[in-house]
Amino acid sequence: MTERTFAMIKPDAVKANHTTDIVASLGPNLMLEVMVRIKMTREQAEGFYAEHKGRPYFARLIEFMTSGPVCLMVLRGPNAVQEWRDRIGPTDPKKAGPQTIRGRFGTEQPCNAVHGSDSPESARREIEYFKDLVAPKWDEVRVQ
Repeated sequence: MTERTFAMIKPDAVKANHTTDIVASLGPNLMLEVMVRIKMTREQAEGFYAEHKGRPYFARLIEFMTSGPVCLMVLRGPNAVQEWRDRIGPTDPKKAGPQTIRGRFGTEQPCNAVHGSDSPESARREIEYFKDLVAPKWDEVRVQ
């Protein structure tokens, strides 16, 4: 089933100039529909990661995510959510294999190079969240 997913290249990977290599890692089954580079405000980061509020790592996560530019992406393809999750590997780069994006470019949590939606529902919510923040560049994206 063709679907869309949300992906983000995090500040550590952008700063280390890994953006091109990460986009090249999409493979033949994922198409890059939209990519926008922004520097998240604290408010944007706190809203995006609201489900983690109150957890011990929340402040560090927000500080990291606002430390530099990120690349927001919408990817499309067959089973795009799972395809991207398989490509990026586990959240902890130390547990990610060398063939995964996090294994290649991540260093530690939360500096794990990329974000990927964990379900089709999350993908829809995350695409919608950033659609309004980066409009009009994202006006052409239709969330299914």
